[in-house]
Amino acid sequence: MKFKVRFERTLIPTPLAIWLMPILSIISAFICGAILLAAVGADPLKTYKAMLLGAFGTKYNLSETIVKTIPLLLCGLAVSIAFKMRLWNIGAEGQLMMGAFAASGVALFLSNQLPGITIPMMILSGFIAGALWAAIPALLKSFFKVNEIITTLMANYIAILWIRYLFYGPWRDPKGFGFPGTAIFPKSAWLPRLPGTRIHLGLLFGLVIAMLLYLVFKRMKWGYEIKVIGESAKAARYAGMDIGRNIILVMLLSGGIAGLAGMSEVAGIYHRLQQGINVGYGYTAIIIAWLARLNPRSIILVSFLMAGLFVGGDQIQIAMKLSSSIAPILQGTILFFVLAGELLTCYRIRLER
Repeated sequence: MKFKVRFERTLIPTPLAIWLMPILSIISAFICGAILLAAVGADPLKTYKAMLLGAFGTKYNLSETIVKTIPLLLCGLAVSIAFKMRLWNIGAEGQLMMGAFAASGVALFLSNQLPGITIPMMILSGFIAGALWAAIPALLKSFFKVNEIITTLMANYIAILWIRYLFYGPWRDPKGFGFPGTAIFPKSAWLPRLPGTRIHLGLLFGLVIAMLLYLVFKRMKWGYEIKVIGESAKAARYAGMDIGRNIILVMLLSGGIAGLAGMSEVAGIYHRLQQGINVGYGYTAIIIAWLARLNPRSIILVSFLMAGLFVGGDQIQIAMKLSSSIAPILQGTILFFVLAGELLTCYRIRLER
């Protein structure tokens, strides 16, 4: 008796497939990572144990993981809003950089003129700068149908090179002994920290925004419009929804939240604009958003776990004498399996005689 295997598209994926597939994707990625580690002569179990202890094994390591969670959480929330509407904002990295630029400008040149309100002004300027940077591809998409993947990606490089020009050039600290970077911000421009750690107020920004976005998507008409446009632009247009206006609003909000991530980094961690701010948080946020299935509450947990992968990857460089690039390799592998899993949730396998 012969059987024929058919892949059949499903209109509505089962709840089991929706929640099981991300878990299977992560497990598959770590199995693949174990094969790669074994291929270079490393013990996969010892390596993963070192990463786990390096990220969560001590109070200090746990606090550093939370510190890494902050920009990942904010960028993950930023891209998830756009992805919800099938608007592919790949530019969170550049929007983060522009938020850092604007907040640094306030701290360096306006802090003396704005005593007492420096931090609120930095928050506002960081949000506006990120939003305006995202507005460029949004307008091009809305009015001229230009592919937003290309424009947001290209905007990243412009923003990164602009920031580099500033801290190597006109904003370079003359007392910095030639090192690239601006002068240290005045203390009135530092975000408050949890005593004894580097965990700063940016964590509260991320948690509050996550809860607000959850309410928007669950309770508000605008959240419903975003979902409908994402699922079927034709149906949304037939229902009278203004797609062009929503593209612009969603991209402004997405870019603004990513800009807050940049503001949090310079005001909460570095206290200056310097090299090393752009380490790929905006790109890792894409993996986080899909792993969390664009759910704002789930993004909190996934950001924390992905931050642990970052911190643990740095620790194995010391403990196992391995390159810290193991963590980015695992991230890329996870994304590969997540995308494959996303495809499989939309299909079911049927055996026919």
